[in-house]
Amino acid sequence: MAKRLFIKTFGCQMNVYDSARMADVLAPLGYGPTDRPDDADMVILNTCHIREKAAEKVFSDLGRLRKIKEARAAEGLPMVLAVAGCVAQAEGEEVLRRAPFVDIVLGPQTYHRLPEMVAQAARAGGAVLDTEFPTEPKFDFLPEARAEGTNAFLAIQEGCDRFCTFCVVPYTRGAEYSRPAAAVLAEAAALAAQGVREITVIGQNVNAWHGEPGWDLGTLLTALAKIDGIERLRYTTSHPRDMSDSLIAVHRDLPELMPFLHLPVQSGSNRILTAMNRGHDRDQYRRLADRLREARPDLALSSDFIVGFPGETDADFADTLALVAEIGFVQTYSFKYSPRPGTPAAAMEGQVPEPVKEARLAELQALLYRQTEAFNQACVGREMTVLLDRPGRYADQLLGRSPYMQPVHVRAPGQRIGDVVRLRIAAVHPNSLEAVPA
Repeated sequence: MAKRLFIKTFGCQMNVYDSARMADVLAPLGYGPTDRPDDADMVILNTCHIREKAAEKVFSDLGRLRKIKEARAAEGLPMVLAVAGCVAQAEGEEVLRRAPFVDIVLGPQTYHRLPEMVAQAARAGGAVLDTEFPTEPKFDFLPEARAEGTNAFLAIQEGCDRFCTFCVVPYTRGAEYSRPAAAVLAEAAALAAQGVREITVIGQNVNAWHGEPGWDLGTLLTALAKIDGIERLRYTTSHPRDMSDSLIAVHRDLPELMPFLHLPVQSGSNRILTAMNRGHDRDQYRRLADRLREARPDLALSSDFIVGFPGETDADFADTLALVAEIGFVQTYSFKYSPRPGTPAAAMEGQVPEPVKEARLAELQALLYRQTEAFNQACVGREMTVLLDRPGRYADQLLGRSPYMQPVHVRAPGQRIGDVVRLRIAAVHPNSLEAVPA
């Protein structure tokens, strides 16, 4: 009888990719997916350590899973319980201390060894902890990726050497590693053969990819666009310091590259950007946005913001609001600063009171929401291509994503999932755009 696997994924696109690859690794052991932990022979929590109280959310989930595991054990149905990802990497020993019923704790660099961990846990009857940074890249030991639709993430780079003072990624994901171009292109071709039409290449600092002498991310995107079946390309997440001239030129020259770029800035204050160790100032970011839009006039920008970073004053926050108003971001992620253990910012003086952070976040999000709404309204009457990727709730209705990542629904008899169609945006709804055939 097939075993059932439940994976709960927290956090970033890299974790989404990692969860899919863990499922691929476990498939030869007979594990197939289930959407209910109560039915699962194995449960994996693939964790993220970026956001506030990330570890506590994991322990809360573990408390619920303990009851499920004990109930299954009483019926003679074992459950393997694993904690993976960045919380596991950062706090592996603490996970086992507080949740001794967990069977496996593994970091982001070791999930290719999951089959032997499962066997070891079954043989020894105790917890397995593997949070090493192995010398061999995990990608060399993974099976061929399996596609589940028309869109796919493809990891090309992992880790980060930038050491922003608020960020745990260099400590939980390690130093920057770039996959060889041949391996990336082979995985993309395999995905295309399975029906994938849009690929998003991902990494913690994806535009720092350097997996081939003489190549950069722009070269790689150009090569990916030549693969039969691949019609749309995206990349995330980028660092402003690694936007090369050649990559900017690819936005002009490569029609398969969508006109939407996530380019985190984090703050509009030069003083705070310096304290964050971002390596750029607001004017450099603004000039970079201008160059990108000059290369691709229909380009839209998304970004990340942190409010209430240690030492942030009202004037610093006003600089952030001013930059947001000037750039005109169409989608954003914004958060209150929360200290991550072991990062330099956690020990900085001038920690901002929680009520101040909450008020600033509310003001920033209100401005960002107005900009998103204005962009969506400006799309009404425009024609744009949409990749249809799933059925809608009504007969003949299909859903997809615009070039700007907006959900779009259309009544399109005769169209199929996987088609890229030209539509005219007819109306804006709270969570989607309505379109009609162009």
